[in-house]
Amino acid sequence: MKTVIVESPAKAKTINKYLGKDYKVLASFGHIRDLPSKNGSVDPENDFAMKWEVDTDSKKRIKDIADSTKGSEELILATDPDREGEAIAWHVLEALKARSGVMKDVAVKRVVFSEITKSAILKAMDDPRDVDDEMVDAYLARRALDYLVGFNLSPVLWRKLPGSKSAGRVQSVALRLICERELEIEKFRSEEYWTIEANLKSSTGKPFTARLIVLADEKLKKFSLNNETLATAAKMAVEGSEFTVKNVESKPTKRHPAAPFTTSTMQQEASRKLGFNAQRTMRTAQKLYEGIEIAGETTGLITYMRTDGVNIAAEAVTKARTLIGDKYGDDYVPTKPKFYKNKSKNAQEAHEAVRPTDLSRLPVSVANRLDEDQRRLYELIWKRTIASQMAEARMDRTTADILSDDGKISLRATGIVQVFDGFLTLYQEGRDDTKDDDEKRLPKLTNGESINKDTIISNQHFTEPPPRFGEASLVKKMEELGIGRPSTYASILTVLRDRNYVVMDKNRFVPEGKGRVVTSFLENYFSKYVQYDFTADLEADLDKVSDGKIAWKEVLANFWNDFSKSIEGTKDLRVSEVLDVITDALAPFIFPERDDDTDPRSCPKCKEGGLSVKTGKFGAFIGCENYPTCNYTRQIQNSDEAATEGDGPKTLGIDPISSMEVTLRTGRFGPYIQLGEPIEKEKPKRSSIPKGMDINSIDFERALKLLALPRDVGIHPEDGKIIKAAIGRYGPYVSHNSVFASLKDPEDVFNIGINHAVTLLGEALSKRGKAAEPIKDLGEHPDGDGSILVMDGRYGPYVKYKRINATIPKDKDPKEITLKEALELIKERALKGKKTKAKPKKKAKAKAKAKPKAKATKTAKAKVEPKAKAK
Repeated sequence: MKTVIVESPAKAKTINKYLGKDYKVLASFGHIRDLPSKNGSVDPENDFAMKWEVDTDSKKRIKDIADSTKGSEELILATDPDREGEAIAWHVLEALKARSGVMKDVAVKRVVFSEITKSAILKAMDDPRDVDDEMVDAYLARRALDYLVGFNLSPVLWRKLPGSKSAGRVQSVALRLICERELEIEKFRSEEYWTIEANLKSSTGKPFTARLIVLADEKLKKFSLNNETLATAAKMAVEGSEFTVKNVESKPTKRHPAAPFTTSTMQQEASRKLGFNAQRTMRTAQKLYEGIEIAGETTGLITYMRTDGVNIAAEAVTKARTLIGDKYGDDYVPTKPKFYKNKSKNAQEAHEAVRPTDLSRLPVSVANRLDEDQRRLYELIWKRTIASQMAEARMDRTTADILSDDGKISLRATGIVQVFDGFLTLYQEGRDDTKDDDEKRLPKLTNGESINKDTIISNQHFTEPPPRFGEASLVKKMEELGIGRPSTYASILTVLRDRNYVVMDKNRFVPEGKGRVVTSFLENYFSKYVQYDFTADLEADLDKVSDGKIAWKEVLANFWNDFSKSIEGTKDLRVSEVLDVITDALAPFIFPERDDDTDPRSCPKCKEGGLSVKTGKFGAFIGCENYPTCNYTRQIQNSDEAATEGDGPKTLGIDPISSMEVTLRTGRFGPYIQLGEPIEKEKPKRSSIPKGMDINSIDFERALKLLALPRDVGIHPEDGKIIKAAIGRYGPYVSHNSVFASLKDPEDVFNIGINHAVTLLGEALSKRGKAAEPIKDLGEHPDGDGSILVMDGRYGPYVKYKRINATIPKDKDPKEITLKEALELIKERALKGKKTKAKPKKKAKAKAKAKPKAKATKTAKAKVEPKAKAK
């Protein structure tokens, strides 16, 4: 018997069928060990010794693997063919070696394959190798670096910037990219310019368009016509002239197909063409890689999806060329096969590009066996692969210069004629942030031909700021700079969202105030470690470790020597000093110039204090330096958010009952209505404005309605108790007898009647009374002691296993979550539960002649620090 180790149970099941009864294939379920998040997991003082921890679930799996290996003649490590796969193979082997007698007389082999097909698996089994120690070293260096940065830098953030979540080696650099782009947008000042467009007709009456390029014998620059007066004069000059074709030039040009997909180009193109985020793309690609059942046998549909490679296997090239000739004709088959080179910094090209495992398996032939995401992504991969081996498209690019009779005005018309469509007949690569600049066709024009004018149009334009990053453009930028690896892009972007450092607006990354404060802190105190070149050079060093050109501990030592000094240098920093530096750094963003030319940092409430960045339990905000005398606060806003609080509280009117002022304000948690001002320790009445309610619609009458909440809707017909309508933490709702029902429309909190309220409460009660139906049943836990269910809860979808409920991240579709992903979420939640679970208190031993003060000792240990004031 031979024991084979793979990563996922689905893969294990498929490969076991391929190999037969002489093999036992087991799944490790990803990594079986990791560095615990505690001091000493990586010890720089002890030659960077690393202490690994095995969680409860992994212990069971290691035991199963050990039991099977002990009775086997061979242990075959068949984990994924990338750095992470090599690391998992190494971890499994190390864990088995640590068990007495398990590896005695057991031969160890490492096999890799880039596709899950029977032929690929059997071929890999015939070509084993040893575990790649250099690749493992690169993994160890990367994992140690991530730990050293995260474990040492994040606590500095927590101490100096309360409310901050974390910092990371690559995560913080990606956040800096987003924040810098936002700063570019804020600093941008739009400039006006005009263009003149002439709608013309040839001597044969065929229409075309030309633009003005020379006026009064001077070549026009972009801002030559920078106001309407100049544009109107130019327009009139064109209208008053007659024109003749002076020069027509036509040049042949070619467009070449793009290379097959790497991980990052697949993520970029799926974002542009399919609207998938990086995580959704990788989740769907994983399913395509693991495969579907065809003719009674499970087979993978695409090759391994984590790769920097841009070329495909020779047999795949041959098959693609044959298919192109059969389907499109010989003209579409290039004379020689096409080969590509990756232009990205630090690209590793050891593996094939992402391609279908069988190019003759057309998208239409498998469409009915795939879900919508899988179908669309498979079709994209298939088209890209085939197009990469097709002939280039050929065009004629024509330029015609048209002069006025006096030769002082020149118009230029450009056009393109497609001579042969080539690969464009199948596929065209998407573009980021570009307007449709396809040039129009030109009619046949000849030198000396008279041109007739139709209409002359003057167009006003304004320069635009650079666009915010979308997922595709951010991944592309990170790849160009050599930041991170293809396998990490999806997780990096997810972490930034989960930490609330960024939000998505129209599929674009917008930095939150918290994210900008963290970035400013790192740029001022750890500038070296968020530099793009430093991060890229570190990635290059890790690649050198993989190639055996440098020792992994040497990379760690070089890094730690300087990094530890930077950490040490922040120990004596006072929070107030840090906040002053951040306030000055962010001043152009958080204190924009005011229309009345007053100091943008002066407090709009007390008129005496200055505004600065403060920190509190929930993160950073802007407050008055005269606190507690003046309690003015506001949020740190994004560049395109309305600064409704810029002039301080807005007075809406005087409450007729209390004679107190009703004001509209914006605080750290959004806009709200306030009645009066604080009197000693008594807080004024406030009412938050729910999401979905337009802040501009809040007038005095509506403000009074909000302050009057909760309101009595009426008496419930069944028990005579009051039904109330109110706004809570999660929005508007109605309540009765501890039953709550959400209101979809914020306006309903004012308008809902008794009948509708009773219906909603009845529906809520019925849901509470019966067990909720799962969204999806993922089947039995691998340990075989309970089902794993995907549920929909009050606060969003979650995975349920026994008593463990693990929240599903916002950017994951609960219907698409896999068993492997669910197990990871359950594992994380179980670990978190163990950390937060209080240890039972030990009973104090009785002491002779105990003093009365001894009772105070127990209390002293549990002493609660007084709440810190905003700094």
